[in-house]
Amino acid sequence: MKLLIIEDDPNYADIMACRMKRHGYECETINHADLVLHRARLWRPTHILLDLKLANENGMDLIVPLRAALPEAKIVLLTGFASIASAVEAMRRGASDYLSKPVDSNTLLNALNGEMNVQATELKTSSPEQLVWEHIQQVLATNNGNVSATARELGMHRRTLQRKLQKKSNYLS
Repeated sequence: MKLLIIEDDPNYADIMACRMKRHGYECETINHADLVLHRARLWRPTHILLDLKLANENGMDLIVPLRAALPEAKIVLLTGFASIASAVEAMRRGASDYLSKPVDSNTLLNALNGEMNVQATELKTSSPEQLVWEHIQQVLATNNGNVSATARELGMHRRTLQRKLQKKSNYLS
């Protein structure tokens, strides 16, 4: 069994590789999204552990091309920013499972072996307002904190977005 670990944090990737090697996986790690498809096509992993937030990329964008290149591979999306919206999107794009960090070895092994985990569905049910807030935060992160670019992408006026961000930050304080 070959496991390709796509994670921008080399230390975390190495820890995951060590853990999975103990369970019989042959592991390779990649820290840059631009190398993923080339390496995946050459090495032909049976399993892929994909981080959602890569340095300058969104791991979600790699699911479809990985699925096209390796239709039989199990693709498990791993994130430190779990939400129902991103779990649904990952599954829609072709991920086999969705896990939130930190993840224990048993949960990860279950996911890699095709035993569906329910972590994503066990997340707190989010209100519509919470889902909107999560989406705003995701788009804001994609735009590196640029409020103007985020407002354009969301189709709202910059000042409206600033008010929403200010209101939420006051609420969280």
